[in-house]
Amino acid sequence: MFSETRYSTSPKDIPHFTNERLREEFLIESLFIPDQLQMVYSHIDRMIVGGYLAVEKTGDISDGSAVGTPGFFDAREMGIVNLGGTGTVVVDENTYIVEHRDVVYVGRETKSVRMSSKDPSNPAAFYMNSVPAGYPVPSALIRQADSKPVTMGDEEHANKRTLRMYIHPEVSPSCLLLMGITEPAPGSIWNTEPPHVHERRMEAYVYFNMAPEDRVMHFMGEPSQIRNIVVADRQAVLSPAWSIHMGAGTGPYCFVWGMTGENKAYNDVQPVAVKDLL
Repeated sequence: MFSETRYSTSPKDIPHFTNERLREEFLIESLFIPDQLQMVYSHIDRMIVGGYLAVEKTGDISDGSAVGTPGFFDAREMGIVNLGGTGTVVVDENTYIVEHRDVVYVGRETKSVRMSSKDPSNPAAFYMNSVPAGYPVPSALIRQADSKPVTMGDEEHANKRTLRMYIHPEVSPSCLLLMGITEPAPGSIWNTEPPHVHERRMEAYVYFNMAPEDRVMHFMGEPSQIRNIVVADRQAVLSPAWSIHMGAGTGPYCFVWGMTGENKAYNDVQPVAVKDLL
C-alpha cells in the first residue's frame, strides 16, 4: 500500500542537509497519479499522507495489513479533501457527493472507503491525512459552506488570508485529526504570519490551485536554522513539531493543513517574530 516510508529526523541534522536531502525527507512530490492510490507513511506522529486521482477506476481503502490491523480504520481516522472536480466518496453505507474543497471525515472502525469521479475529463483529486485514533467518531461530509472562516493578516504586509476550519472541534469533531484550508487574498503572497511552532502537534501541508509555472517557497526548520523547500502544485510537505512553517508564493495558491498530536488546542502555539529568524 505504501509508496514510501518516511522516518523522524532530528532538528540537529537539518543544518547539514543539502537541498536534495531536505526534499527527500520532507517533500512528497507525486501524490496524484491517475488511478493509483499513493500513500506515504510517516513516523512523524504516524501520519499517513495520501492522494488518489480518480479517472477511470474507483479507489478503495479497506485492507489494514500495511498498518498491522485487519482493517485500515481499525485504529485510524482520516480526512479526505477534494482538490479537483466533483467526486463521490462512499464510507461504508454512506455516499457523499464531494465538490471542490469539500472534506470528508472518516472515523475509526470504518470498514471501507471508496473514491471515484463524476466526470473522468475533470477528475476528482482526493488528498488524505490519516492518523491513529483512540475512539470512533461518526463519519461526516463537511462542505466548504459549512467550514468556519477566519480572516487574518493585512494587505500592507502582503499576508491577508482566509483560514477555513473543517475537521475541528468548532465545526466537525474528530479524535485527534485537525484539517482545514488556507487561501491568501489576491495580491498577498505570505501565509502563516508570524511563523510559529507547536511542540505538541506535527503538521502536513499540500499546496494546490497553482499555475504550472508558479512555486511556493516553503520555509521550515528551527527558528535559528531556517531552510526552504521549493514546492509545486499538488505537492505536500511534512512539518515536525519542532519546525516553523512559513511560505511565500510566486502566484496565487491555497494549501490544506492537517495536524495531529497531543491535543487539538490552538492556544499552545508559540509565535516566532520574523526579526528573530536566522
